[in-house]
Amino acid sequence: MMFLKRLVLRNFRNYKHADAVFSPSVNLIHGDNGQGKTNLLEAIHFVSTGRSFRANNLGDLIHFGESFFYLEAEFQKDGVSQELKIYYDENTRRVQYNQTIYPSLNSLLGILPSVLLSPDDLSLITGNPAERRRFLNIHIAQEDPLYVHHLGRYFKAMKQRNHLLRMKREDAIEAWEHMMAQSASYLVKKRQAAAEAFKAPSSRWMQILSHDKDTISVHYQSSLSAHFQQLWQKNRPKEMHLGTTLLGPHRDDLAIHLSGKLAKTFSSEGQKRSCISALRFAEWEQMAEAIGHPPILGIDDFGIQLDKERQSQLKAHLPQFKQVFLTSPHSLQNDFKAHVLTIEKGTLKV
Repeated sequence: MMFLKRLVLRNFRNYKHADAVFSPSVNLIHGDNGQGKTNLLEAIHFVSTGRSFRANNLGDLIHFGESFFYLEAEFQKDGVSQELKIYYDENTRRVQYNQTIYPSLNSLLGILPSVLLSPDDLSLITGNPAERRRFLNIHIAQEDPLYVHHLGRYFKAMKQRNHLLRMKREDAIEAWEHMMAQSASYLVKKRQAAAEAFKAPSSRWMQILSHDKDTISVHYQSSLSAHFQQLWQKNRPKEMHLGTTLLGPHRDDLAIHLSGKLAKTFSSEGQKRSCISALRFAEWEQMAEAIGHPPILGIDDFGIQLDKERQSQLKAHLPQFKQVFLTSPHSLQNDFKAHVLTIEKGTLKV
């Protein structure tokens, strides 16, 4: 069993200082719009992944007028109470996990695994392939530290290859292609396996949410066959002209189909949101199986993703997800039992 017991925020978004205590089951983060509900969920997600689901620039997370933010999480894992501390300013990023200090936010991946369902997830359907690759990358990285290594190694080698392509030089390019091929093989295999693992649970969740009206299928689309290095060598003249690597895991995609048709093109807004919900719940199930315990589940703006009928279906299944964090401007206490945290202007109201 793993669950987040407590989170301290200092200078994070609109929180000057907050100390939140959580339940190991369903937690409802309640308050009017613009008060800081999503900011608290963002802090939980950041502790889990070292990333914001709303900002690319970490400086945006610092409270206005301050120079740093600090997060401290206490959680239970494998029957042991553990601690994470994160400090960030414009010059320093530091992670302390129990008594060990790490210089990189990537070290957070896998310590406190989580899955997040957000209104912005619609971009997984409507957005470009980079959105879907990011989804796969964060998911797999929380299960497999070696994936993070190969992802960084691949992009480092590709950067060097692209430099040589722009310089029209082939003298050292083969060594970088060899390095790329080793890591590309690992990345593609892990992504293909993840996509395959999503199929059964996402299909089951889509049946639940749509009352058997719709089906969902996911398929990983690789831009390269197994012969990575040979294809890069063959493609060099064209890529030298363009100055960039055209094929590889950095160009792959995850195809999402609804009832046999491409979801991006042939589904309604409600169907798209059901697709996203089914995919996220499948991710939760697959991650729980891979890591041996339930990950945290966050749902931002609960209710916006689904109509009332589908909300009712989801509410009935919430307890199976163990620790859940929901944000909503509405009081949902009559719908299910939850530990309620009320937010007002970046302050927790007891």
